[in-house]
Amino acid sequence: MARLADYFVLVGYDPGKRGSRDGQGQILQRFPEKDWEDNPFPQGIELFCQPSGWQLFTERNPPTFFVAVLTDINSERHYCACFTFWEPIESAQPQSHPRNGDGEEEEEPSSPVQPAQLFAPKSLVLVSRLDHAEVFRNSLGLIYTIYVDGLSVSLENVIGNLLTCTIPITGGAQRTISLGAGDRQVIQTPISDSLPVSSCSVALLFRQLGITNVLYLFCAALTEHKILFLSSSYQRLTDACRALLALMFPLKYSFTYVPILPAQLLEVLSTPTPFIIGVHSIFQSETQELLDVVIADLDGGTVNVPECVHISLLPEPLLQQTREALSMVLDPELEVADLAFPPSTISVSSLKMQDKEIRAVFLRLFAQLLQGYRWCLHIIRIHPEPVIRFHKAAFLGQRGLTEDDFLTKVLEGMAFAGFVTERGAPYRSIDLFDELVAYEVKRMRAEEGNKQKILRHIKELAEKLYKNENPYPAVTMHKVQKPTEGCHLRLHQKPFPRLDEGTVQWIIDQATAKLQTAPPAVKAEKKCMVPSGPPIAAIMERNGNALANSARRLEVVRNCISYVFENKMLEAKKLFPAVLRAMKGRAARHCLTQELNLHVQQNRAVLDHQQFDFIIRMMNCCLQDCTAMDEHGIAAALLPLVTAFCRKLSPGITQFAYSCVQEHVVWTNIQFWEAMFYCDVQNHIRALYLDSSEENHADEESPEEPQEAKSALEIASEQLRLWPTMSREKQQELIQKEESTVFSQAIHYANRMSYLLLPLDTSKNRLLRSSGLGDMESVSNSFVTNSIAGSVAESYDTESGFEDAESSDVANYVVRFINRFVDKVCTESGVTNEHLKGLHVMIPDIVQMHIETLDAVHRESKRLPPIQKPKLLRPNLLVGEECVMEGLRVYLMPDGREEAAGGNIGGPPLLPAEGAIFLTTYRIIFKGTPTDPLVGEQVVIRSFPIASLTKEKKINVQAQVDQFIQEGLQLRSCTFQLLKIAFDEEVASDSAEIFRKHLHKLRYPQHVRGTFAFTVGQSPKQAMQPKAKEKNPSLRTLSKNLVKNAKKTIGRQYVTRKKYTPPVWEQRGSQHFPEDNEDEISVSEEMDRSTLTPTTTMKPSDKMTINHLVERACCRDYQRLGLGTLSSSLTRSKSEPFRISTVNRMYAICRSYPGLLIVPQSIQDNTIQRISRCYRQNRFPVVCWRNSRTKAVLLRSGGLHGKGVVGLFKSQNAPTAGPSQADSTSLEQEKYLQAVINSMPHYADASGRNTLSGFTSAHMSSSGKWGSIRASGRMSSYALNVEIGSRLAGKELLGTHHNGTAEPGFLRPHRASLYIIGDKSQLKGVKPDPLQHWEVVPIEVFDVRQVKASFKKLMKACVPGCPSTDPSIAYLRSLEESEWLSQIHKILQISVLVVELLDTGSSVLVSLEDGWDITTQVVSLVQLLSDPYYRTLEGFRLLVEKEWLSFGHRFSHRGAQTLAGQSSGFAPIFLQFLDCVHQIHLQFPMEFEFSQYYLKFLSYHYISNRFRTFLLDSDYERIELGLLYEEKGERKSQQVYKSIWDYIDRLNKKAPIFFNYMYAPEDGEVLRPYSNISNLKVWDYYTEETLSEGPSYDWELAQGQPEPVEDADRQDTGAPQTKRKIIWPCYDNRSRVEPDAISKLLEELHNLEMELGQIPERWKDTWDKVKASQRPEVRPEGSRTPSSLLMSSGLSHHRRSLGVYLQESGVGSTLNLSLDSDTSSTSTPSSGKPGGRRSTSTLYSQFHTSESENRSYEGSLYKKGAFMKPWKPRWFVLDKTKHQLRYYDSRMDTECKGVIDLAEVESITPGTPTMGAPKTVDEKAFFDLKTTKRVYNFCAQDVPGAQQWIDRIQSCLSDA
Repeated sequence: MARLADYFVLVGYDPGKRGSRDGQGQILQRFPEKDWEDNPFPQGIELFCQPSGWQLFTERNPPTFFVAVLTDINSERHYCACFTFWEPIESAQPQSHPRNGDGEEEEEPSSPVQPAQLFAPKSLVLVSRLDHAEVFRNSLGLIYTIYVDGLSVSLENVIGNLLTCTIPITGGAQRTISLGAGDRQVIQTPISDSLPVSSCSVALLFRQLGITNVLYLFCAALTEHKILFLSSSYQRLTDACRALLALMFPLKYSFTYVPILPAQLLEVLSTPTPFIIGVHSIFQSETQELLDVVIADLDGGTVNVPECVHISLLPEPLLQQTREALSMVLDPELEVADLAFPPSTISVSSLKMQDKEIRAVFLRLFAQLLQGYRWCLHIIRIHPEPVIRFHKAAFLGQRGLTEDDFLTKVLEGMAFAGFVTERGAPYRSIDLFDELVAYEVKRMRAEEGNKQKILRHIKELAEKLYKNENPYPAVTMHKVQKPTEGCHLRLHQKPFPRLDEGTVQWIIDQATAKLQTAPPAVKAEKKCMVPSGPPIAAIMERNGNALANSARRLEVVRNCISYVFENKMLEAKKLFPAVLRAMKGRAARHCLTQELNLHVQQNRAVLDHQQFDFIIRMMNCCLQDCTAMDEHGIAAALLPLVTAFCRKLSPGITQFAYSCVQEHVVWTNIQFWEAMFYCDVQNHIRALYLDSSEENHADEESPEEPQEAKSALEIASEQLRLWPTMSREKQQELIQKEESTVFSQAIHYANRMSYLLLPLDTSKNRLLRSSGLGDMESVSNSFVTNSIAGSVAESYDTESGFEDAESSDVANYVVRFINRFVDKVCTESGVTNEHLKGLHVMIPDIVQMHIETLDAVHRESKRLPPIQKPKLLRPNLLVGEECVMEGLRVYLMPDGREEAAGGNIGGPPLLPAEGAIFLTTYRIIFKGTPTDPLVGEQVVIRSFPIASLTKEKKINVQAQVDQFIQEGLQLRSCTFQLLKIAFDEEVASDSAEIFRKHLHKLRYPQHVRGTFAFTVGQSPKQAMQPKAKEKNPSLRTLSKNLVKNAKKTIGRQYVTRKKYTPPVWEQRGSQHFPEDNEDEISVSEEMDRSTLTPTTTMKPSDKMTINHLVERACCRDYQRLGLGTLSSSLTRSKSEPFRISTVNRMYAICRSYPGLLIVPQSIQDNTIQRISRCYRQNRFPVVCWRNSRTKAVLLRSGGLHGKGVVGLFKSQNAPTAGPSQADSTSLEQEKYLQAVINSMPHYADASGRNTLSGFTSAHMSSSGKWGSIRASGRMSSYALNVEIGSRLAGKELLGTHHNGTAEPGFLRPHRASLYIIGDKSQLKGVKPDPLQHWEVVPIEVFDVRQVKASFKKLMKACVPGCPSTDPSIAYLRSLEESEWLSQIHKILQISVLVVELLDTGSSVLVSLEDGWDITTQVVSLVQLLSDPYYRTLEGFRLLVEKEWLSFGHRFSHRGAQTLAGQSSGFAPIFLQFLDCVHQIHLQFPMEFEFSQYYLKFLSYHYISNRFRTFLLDSDYERIELGLLYEEKGERKSQQVYKSIWDYIDRLNKKAPIFFNYMYAPEDGEVLRPYSNISNLKVWDYYTEETLSEGPSYDWELAQGQPEPVEDADRQDTGAPQTKRKIIWPCYDNRSRVEPDAISKLLEELHNLEMELGQIPERWKDTWDKVKASQRPEVRPEGSRTPSSLLMSSGLSHHRRSLGVYLQESGVGSTLNLSLDSDTSSTSTPSSGKPGGRRSTSTLYSQFHTSESENRSYEGSLYKKGAFMKPWKPRWFVLDKTKHQLRYYDSRMDTECKGVIDLAEVESITPGTPTMGAPKTVDEKAFFDLKTTKRVYNFCAQDVPGAQQWIDRIQSCLSDA
């Protein structure tokens, strides 16, 4: 029972204090006068009676009533019910001008006129601890009525009764009271006092503010923000505040709570703590400057959240669900608003009911938020008082809401702390919330999303809440007198009488005495055990699919751990990466801890080193994803394990796992340790109370399984129930036991914490180790994760505010940290002070002891042998290649290329790989195995020649995920390879430096003699072999003489501006090998003999040598082209226009030209010497090729020097400034060019056929081959190219076509006989001269600098250094930026132009830059395109030897092969040329005898320095080094090939790797490739690689590996074995693993011959035989001879470059011609007739599925057979698509009997009947078809039929 009211107070206006602006109130009377003992009188009531201040008014206001709430120092709330009315002021003198008064003087009171009176407020106040607002309103109203209406009832009696009335607090009882004035009131108490009473306040709050606003306020209150309500009604403020508190149930608001704040206390609003306060609206302006207060205006319905305040809202699904539920309750019409026939009535709940429904929504919300909270309670003490802690991290983790702001803040808040204290107790009375959270959670989850069910649940809850407030349906009527209407306006109302204190006090005293004699009312509390509800795990199970897919992962984790413990290390290693990946998932981490725990229980905790290492790595991986909170309890589960697993380091010294897993932030989080401590204490306390019988079986169970074992809370509740029944001693004993349990745990934890906080090497300060891991590598002789998220020291600082962190050492930190921990947990769990002091004494000793143990462990762990790393694999070396540096252990890291790292195409990651890097005299080689154990058996090799190294930079790499950053190197090679290596930690940094130095020395030798091609096979220490000199004295003397004389002449030579002069080297004494037969110099007989050894003394061998010299490359080619005869006499026929001049035999005129040159017959040698001075580097124009048909010649030279140009191209009659040297040379120059022009036959021709009209269209179309897919529009594409030519030349070179068809009016009316292609920048200001016969074509070309830059970018595009976000786009973009393809386009464009000009009979002089870069590219390409000879293997070699080597392309300089060239960098001019050849090869795959591989081979080896062929800059330098001559006989003895050509020859004899099977040239064909960028392809040489064996261009190495050839033998053995082999694009060499069909057949043939014991035939002979056997078979039917088994007649008009395209990478699928066709007879090369013909149809079967589609027209015709053959009816098919006329024996026949190719048809004419023709037919039905080969005679059935056929065939022809 409790008093209804504690005090009754009469408060009035204080006239004595009227001086200030506002008046003050004073307490006039209070009853009882002395305070109750249990409830002192609250201070400051007078402030709360008039919250807006005491003021006087000029008129009477009606009485007001409101309830203010005061909170006392014990946070008890006092409800002050204030009833206020107004009284006139007694005193007659006006004391001041009242605020609202008129201020007139008062007249004497006798006057009947109403005086201007002032009214002061007076308040009747009831102070109570109970919130019965209505009862207070009635009671005070009654007192006022008695006073106002002057009822005959004693006020003292009424007040005395009011103050002595006692009512039950709860229990739902109704109590009728009467105050003794004939009144009656019924007081209804709530059933449960824990549920708040809200009547309608919640519903009103929602009405005033709306759903969203209230939710904002709700979240703000829960997350401890300041909330201020504004309203002009005090009662509304109180209601709103009460409503907000009611919504927060079951949490209780524990901060400042003032529903009505008086004006004098407004400064309370700037308090820093959270609050809920209500203020009258008139003070709104005062609230404006509050920056951090959420202001809710109840009258305006707004909530204003300041910018700086961030309110965390409910977590997402809940927020939406709450909103929906609220709108269902508050706005039921919303659901049916859109219905066509809305229900006529919608049941709207009453306001009181709605209020409960809203509260039900929030009750459900809390039940969902806090579901399962009881499973996270730790009970630390049961007796004497239960002490309970909440494990916040575990709760958040299990709910999956660790990231959620709202819930985290709520759990950290005061309200929740109160909730745990109040509701945590396991044994107490329970209410609606406890039942809801325990039993209804499953139901709520099930009903999610079903609005009807949710609404039903809400209504059920609302019923219960309503029942709690109004348990009885019929309430007895109140009977309370009310004052008469308007009584407050009465004029002569007496003031409120002074009451007699004695009477009231007497009544109170009597009642008190009566109470004391009455028996004490026992509150019957129904206590019981609080239900826990389902554990969180059970609730959260709904995402089952996630669990299902992780089951496999858990399996992997379990297997891996069992492998580790069974010591199957290789197996474990394979699974290990998968395990580390799985550790990202929570389930896998739990699984790991469980598995390890099992092993500890099986006493398997002592491990060997490798096992220890694995376990540590797993633990570290497991921990590195844990946050400091450890919300999933992973660290908690590992804590006992890290002190269990250990390894023996030496006798008596054991290293435990904890020393290797310290680097995780969780260990430095004090909350983690607290939660762990409480958890352990709870388990021990539970064990303490479990019966001994249960004990053994309960140990295995976790507290999570309530069915089998009692949880700690259940035990606690049982104990609390028994507690009152126990004896005093028993109680003391239990308290004692519990306390000592807690104490022992505290000691245990002090130890544990020192284990995990003290680093292994305690000498180091922990602070220094926050960056790396200090000496951790020695700890677990392996890898330790790097996931420090902040050193321990920092976290002490932040928590404890110790400033002296740096100065102090580790031990002090740890002691301090543990002390703080112990203080906190021991005070919370009630450990006695003596015990606590004892602990503080122990802790430093514990730490010290541990440090000593650690020192020993640290010492021993340093001595451990390093972990076994994989064995280093030795690379295969070439003959003569030697290791310079033994392998350094490194990791090969993935670069930007995706394939090897398992990128977008999938496949296992071959990189990173661990192995070693080797430096040999020739290459840098990495060889190792992938770190990914799934591909651990594969070998990865990546290498490139040292000479191709273009860039080397130091980098820092993290070699493995869980390792430290290591230093590494990135080596880039111009063979498009990149080695990104990280040195293993065992490699000292100085060895890495030595490696770099050696590398540098080998890359840039002092002299070209230092390159591998020279040093090969001789170790540097080798002595000189004396015999080498005598072997070939003739050659030696010859070369010496040559060099000597050259030096003499060079002395005299007219020196032009030279870019460089080759350095002069003394002949070294090092051993000379017989050198390669590269470009010897051809010497004609009429050579100036004085420079050579005189003939008289010549030995026979010398004569032989000179003959041999004349056979050299240049000379042989000149002879082939008919450019210069080598006759033995001086009487050379003068009709020859050109001669071979020996003027440069001593390299005196031009050092970079060959010794023998072709010049016009008429030019003398001395003239040449003068002319040469006009050209850069003295490279004067010489002839290098002549068109055998038009006799036009191709010349090359360097660019002109300025003065030469001016003289040459100014017109002759221009006045000159005296005879200068410039003039004379320019005249001679002109003479020289004229001599070239005169050599051309058509120029000398009298008719001067300059217009080229002789070339008919047929001529044109047959003589050239365009890279055009359309067989027809050949002229149009031709014209197109001509335009390109003119665009290129920058002027109108070409006329238009006559009437668009045949004749190209070519190159203006007078076409020049000689075009000089020069650099635009040099030929500025040159006017075309109509009198001259030559014309200058200025073009813009790029210089070497641009090529270098472009190549760098190309390398970065094809082999990026690091991965990009979007590889495909990045690749294409960087490819475009490199402009490499545009340069190739330019070169091809110029070359095609030159080919054009030569083909139409004009000669061309290419005179660009110095004549050795672009000039060489263009000249070589022109010859390649114009002359089929150069497209053979032999011809291409000749071309390269002639144009590139003899004419002095500076290979050494451009390839930066020596130290001197280091600065200039690498310029791939020759590579660019090879790329151009590759582009042409792609467009015309049947025109080249060599394959793409041949081009790649050259590209690789021209920079590899393996051969001497491409060393040095000119023939002169090669002679000077003695490289150019060698005897024929010597080559036999040499194993090491010095010349790349010999090597290629030898290889080509062995295997067809350089041969192109599709080689089927057409005679004399000129190629005109497309050069648009869209037609160019990126060469796969730039992008492909073979990691299994390294580059495939060192053939011996690639072949060295055993290939699984036994496939053929294996298939006979009984069991069918799979032949599948997985080929990885970047790993396997595809062309070898999966050769093309022909190679495969040749190989099988070879193997068969070997088996049969025959001497295998050379592949070439076999191939030639097959080709020969193909020829005769097709001849009778076809209209022309096919030139290979791949081609057949039907294709002749078709673009043959389409052909059957065999990619050289070797996918043989396209080659299904006669080799794989369906009839068995045709599968052999010597097939019969059908097989031969099948080749056509098979070819077409690729493009067309069946013949029928291509029958444009068909019918029966008679055809006359060949000579002397009869007429026969045949079924003819006209085929437009294939452009042919086919015939068959009959309509049904599928075998075609013959084909007439329409491309060869010349005319179709009416025919005449011949002998044997069908008699009955009209003679007009005959017609003849004339082709280039023969005439066909046909006869149709009738005349219209014949006409039809003729028309159809004509239309086919014209279409073409």
